Amino acid sequence: MMDLLRQLALFIVTALAEIVGCYLPWLVLKQAKTGWLLLPAALSLGLFAWLLTMHPAAAGRTYAAYGGIYIAVALIWLRFVDGVRLTGWDIGGACVALLGMAIIVAQPQS
Repeated sequence: MMDLLRQLALFIVTALAEIVGCYLPWLVLKQAKTGWLLLPAALSLGLFAWLLTMHPAAAGRTYAAYGGIYIAVALIWLRFVDGVRLTGWDIGGACVALLGMAIIVAQPQS
């Protein structure tokens, strides 16, 4: 159980690194923020790539499972950073994605 919680935490940190790495350039391009934000964006995306290597499963399985967590974290970002209220569709979609992630992660080991 502790290993599963550790893996979940790693997925969440990985998703945050990716979102920050993409959000900062978005601020530069869409809101005319300083180009200096591209430096921490690049560092964040580098951290994201490194964090993906920390997951114990094969790369393809890691990416597939990560997708469910990414969706949920992105919606939390939407709510608390962008200030957009989530709909039932958002929450339902995140639940379906997390269920898919749980099936992938919890499969019997061979």
